[in-house]
Amino acid sequence: MNLTLFDLDGTLIPVDSDHAFGAFMVEVEWVDGEVWGARNDEFFAQYNAGTLDLPAYVDFATSAFRSRPLNEALAMRERFMAEVMRPALRPEAVALVEKHRAAGDLIALVTATNEFVTAPIAAAFGIEHLIAVELERDAEHRYTGAIRGIPSFREGKIARVEAWLQGLGAQWRDFERVNFFSDSTNDLPLLERVSHPVATNPSPTLAAIAAERGWPQLHLFA
Repeated sequence: MNLTLFDLDGTLIPVDSDHAFGAFMVEVEWVDGEVWGARNDEFFAQYNAGTLDLPAYVDFATSAFRSRPLNEALAMRERFMAEVMRPALRPEAVALVEKHRAAGDLIALVTATNEFVTAPIAAAFGIEHLIAVELERDAEHRYTGAIRGIPSFREGKIARVEAWLQGLGAQWRDFERVNFFSDSTNDLPLLERVSHPVATNPSPTLAAIAAERGWPQLHLFA
């Protein structure tokens, strides 16, 4: 069996789901449009520059919905899926996932976006295994704004994948081939760890690294 890992934002979808969810929170007026929207853009720029303070961003991003009753937050997430995310699911990306599913690969979505935003996106792709940033909850099961455990970000993606495999009773060496599709240099640690990295819709910096190292490049979106 082969193992195939997919990044999400910019890789399987042509948008950043975290940033898009924040923009949606502005659109539905759950947050202050001018101030909150500008801060959301600032964090997104930090992510692209490789300087993101992830705990600070998660605290900020979840502040848009964590004070709401959970049923309201879930209903708004469904609106986000219907209005923003489902239109962003491109047939080329769906076909790529299906190709690896048909080949019998073990598949996981490995993303630095939090589980609240990404769980329904993984389901829309039919991906059973989601490795996302997990959110801490208090005794009343309310989101606190903190990260639970190791975040699936940069080197943390390796640790989280290894823990997930261990939970399945597996290890890296059990797979003949390990693929990882990603667009971002933030994912260099995991790209360097797998046997078959694929720079997918790569940023200019990742495209240059891929060309230098002879990694294949895949362009799903124009």
